[in-house]
Amino acid sequence: MSLDKSLKTAANLSRHRNVLKRHERIEVLKEEERFADGRKPVGLPKVAHRKVTVGGKDKKAKTDDKKDEAAK
Repeated sequence: MSLDKSLKTAANLSRHRNVLKRHERIEVLKEEERFADGRKPVGLPKVAHRKVTVGGKDKKAKTDDKKDEAAK
């Protein structure tokens, strides 16, 4: 018997989320010094939460490196 698509393991559910929980928003606002201690945690301003992609080397750069190593 196979499993339904909606039943996923916890590891598969750990992906980028666009919406932050309240305590996560407060942490971000504290880092940006936009939230003071003792302030009520309701009516918080929006916080941009963008997925950061780490750029790697270009394919062209990799082939150039290989050519240089082969020439030596």
